[in-house]
Amino acid sequence: MQQHPLATGLKRTLGSFHLWGIAVGLVISGEYFGWSYGWSQAGTLGFLITALAIAAMYCAFIFSFTELTTSIPHAGGPFAYAYRAFGPTGGFIAGFATLIEFVFAPPAIAMAIGAYLNVQFPALEAKWVAVSAYLVFMGLNILGVGIAATFELIVTLLAIFELLVFMGVVAPGFEWSHFTHGGWAGMDTFSPVAVSGIFAAIPFAIWFFLAIEGAAMAAEEAHDPQRTIPRAFIGGILTLTLLAIGVMLFAGGVGDWKQLSNINDPLPQAMKLMVGNSSGWLHMLVWLGLFGLIASFHGIIMGYSRQIFALARAGYLPKMLANVHPRFRTPNRAIIAGGIVGIAAIFSDSLVTIGGQPLTANIVTMSVFGAIVMYIISMLSLFKLRRSEPNLIRPFHAPLFPFVPAFALVMASICLIALVYYNVLLALVFTAMMLLGYGWFRLTTQARAMAVFDPHLTVLK
Repeated sequence: MQQHPLATGLKRTLGSFHLWGIAVGLVISGEYFGWSYGWSQAGTLGFLITALAIAAMYCAFIFSFTELTTSIPHAGGPFAYAYRAFGPTGGFIAGFATLIEFVFAPPAIAMAIGAYLNVQFPALEAKWVAVSAYLVFMGLNILGVGIAATFELIVTLLAIFELLVFMGVVAPGFEWSHFTHGGWAGMDTFSPVAVSGIFAAIPFAIWFFLAIEGAAMAAEEAHDPQRTIPRAFIGGILTLTLLAIGVMLFAGGVGDWKQLSNINDPLPQAMKLMVGNSSGWLHMLVWLGLFGLIASFHGIIMGYSRQIFALARAGYLPKMLANVHPRFRTPNRAIIAGGIVGIAAIFSDSLVTIGGQPLTANIVTMSVFGAIVMYIISMLSLFKLRRSEPNLIRPFHAPLFPFVPAFALVMASICLIALVYYNVLLALVFTAMMLLGYGWFRLTTQARAMAVFDPHLTVLK
């Protein structure tokens, strides 16, 4: 394996289990909140169709994306793949779209952590709790990827345990008739309005799986990435698919699902229907629920820091952000930079509105825009590299090529069209951000020419 002699290399400490913990932990907060808003758009049955279609897209995407990750195990992840396939402009599109996805998701999760603790301790100011969460987990990430990944694995396992407990406790009260009652949001089956709701619910279904691809950004820190990454990705997407379907079915089948469709805590409220307000099971769910939020928050900090690091190392961002801590070998300045942006977003919440909603109400959709654009260019990169570099060593091959990656590409394109149609103002904001980034990209040609970057970095020869 060819390694660049750059002194800012990252330390290889992660095995399959750690990478699986990162892949699942990045996403698992999506099982706890956010997805149930899809019910208000499409009803339980309509949203079930949306969620299954999005799950199929993610399975196809991950099986295809793994070919890229194992062939080009680079901290930049999608940025490196698109750069290899389409050159600097392709790298820009993938890199900045991924950056938007990963930098905009943590503030929303941090605010959820703050709001959650504010319910338990009303004297705590939610925003300051959110800022404290940033400081704690930025510090943990700086201390070392081994420590950070071990912590991520522990909280992810606790979060999975809690979801299993939730399903076990509410299972005796599950009735299919509850889940199907008014399951098309009060509309006739597959009526134009019902079909419209299915498409409008796409962002909330994506929230079930958003950011799993972030594990690719730990590729430079993985032992034997050609073996460990496929195990982590495939195990992760199967774990998340089963949990998403289980949580959605059991939450919707214990009572009136309409009571859960516009709230941020559907699981505790669903459990209340079974065990009441004072049950020890409920208290355990409420307290352990924090682990799901922490797992995703902590994991996405790992993801955004590696993306910032890789872009800075390649000259797409200021060079100083490519610094690696001399002792811990972690991208400390990239961790801090992303945190500054996130904290600024937290405090702009009451000042900035988009479409009449606070910034945090739309921030998940903004993150989804970045993700979908990145998925599209990643699949295009896969097709391009298959044609332009047929001799590239590929330890893992996308199954049923070209059909599986083509399915992922078509589904991601449909999602992007639906996102734009139902979120025009947010689409304009996202486009403006990409154009501003492109302006910086055009102004920094000389910096990229001087950067120590090789698109073949860490590629097997």
